[in-house]
Amino acid sequence: MSIQGIEGVLQQMQATALQAGMKQPAEPLQETGFASEMKAALGKISDTQNTAQVQSEKLELGVPGVGLNDVMVDMQKSAISLQLGVQVRNKLVSAYSEIMNMSV
Repeated sequence: MSIQGIEGVLQQMQATALQAGMKQPAEPLQETGFASEMKAALGKISDTQNTAQVQSEKLELGVPGVGLNDVMVDMQKSAISLQLGVQVRNKLVSAYSEIMNMSV
């Protein structure tokens, strides 16, 4: 699920709350919450993958100062961060599905 999808769901929830007679929130949602944290986390995952790829290419080209152990560590960091991101996404989708299946 993309960040835009989550923001769309939040807007739908706010519209539903307004239709139900609740007053509008005093402050609009700011970019300092969950969405910004998710963007930052996805950016870090992307950075670790890019770093691992660059290190791997340097090792293949025989650039001095790049060791196999450094490349392997970077690749493992990349794999673990991607697995973490996938698990977080799975939990978010599961929570979203559970909320959507609740009767009101």
